[in-house]
Amino acid sequence: MAGRWIQTAIKRPGALTRKARAAGMSVSAFARKVLAGGRKKYGRTWYQAHFYYNILRKLPKPSRAARVRGARKAARTRARRRR
Repeated sequence: MAGRWIQTAIKRPGALTRKARAAGMSVSAFARKVLAGGRKKYGRTWYQAHFYYNILRKLPKPSRAARVRGARKAARTRARRRR
């Protein structure tokens, strides 16, 4: 149980993602919007967004080499799309 505490903490898996897609936004952008709007306005969604950002802070940060590789890969993908 100790290693699976996040799975037990998430009561409605995928709910925040579904709400973000329905709003036509990324999950991060939607969570920022919800957190800015306040707890009274959004209710349960505010708590889901708050939990999302708390989990993001606990995740290990990618190394500098991984960030550079990711940026290069994104640039190649954008170049392919322009063709």
